Amino acid sequence: MKKIDPTARIEDGAVIGDGTTIGPYCVIGANVMIGAGCKLASHVTVSGHTTIGADCAISPFAALGGPPQDLSYKGEPTRLEIGNGCIIREGVTMNVGTVKGGGLTRVGDRGFFMNNSHVGHDCTVGNDVIFATSATLGGHCEIGDFVYIGGLSAVHQFTRVGPQVMVGGVCGVRGDIIPFGLVNGQYAVLEGFNLVGMKRRKFTKQRLAAMRAFYQKLFHGPGVFAERLAAVQPMGQEDPAIAEILAFIAGTKHRALCLPADNGGRQN
Repeated sequence: MKKIDPTARIEDGAVIGDGTTIGPYCVIGANVMIGAGCKLASHVTVSGHTTIGADCAISPFAALGGPPQDLSYKGEPTRLEIGNGCIIREGVTMNVGTVKGGGLTRVGDRGFFMNNSHVGHDCTVGNDVIFATSATLGGHCEIGDFVYIGGLSAVHQFTRVGPQVMVGGVCGVRGDIIPFGLVNGQYAVLEGFNLVGMKRRKFTKQRLAAMRAFYQKLFHGPGVFAERLAAVQPMGQEDPAIAEILAFIAGTKHRALCLPADNGGRQN
């Protein structure tokens, strides 16, 4: 059974799932679908063509489905999709997509978005992510599963962040981050692998040793980066995680690769 506070404003056409609670002074637009078992605390705004999955908890002053912060947007019916089991804290903003960007902003399941974090238009965010306070994505970013983005860090538009990456606090991320990477610094540089996250994913000592050997050859071996990248290709057959990193590098689109500081920080 739904429970809707009498001060909430639910426009005709909105779909509210069974067992969902809509708290005081929430505003829900006509093209919104909210799944079962969600809890909107108070003063939450959900607008646009927005779908929210089941069992999400949304704190006061979150604004979901607002127009993209892009001057090309002219009111087209683009979308925001949020998965199941997300925790969305105070002041979080997530925007719908743009026509030129494919028209969809997608957020996966079980994400934890701390206060004032932001998901820009046309972003794709994976499952089980954690965005710390004021973590921010520019438009068109691609964020993998199990990514942690530290507080006050910002990811430049069109940047890809691979699965199981950890981004430190107060980082400006301007380059694509390989899967399992650990980055830090005012302008983020690659500092190694996210070993804590890898151990949580049950990487054995043998796998971790293979990954370290791969990292050393790719980023600190002799020759220029392109030569080292060609040399480590056979290592992709040794471990699926190495193969995943190589495939990620091969899929480079808009941004250079985030590299260690002694490699210049970013690939030229």
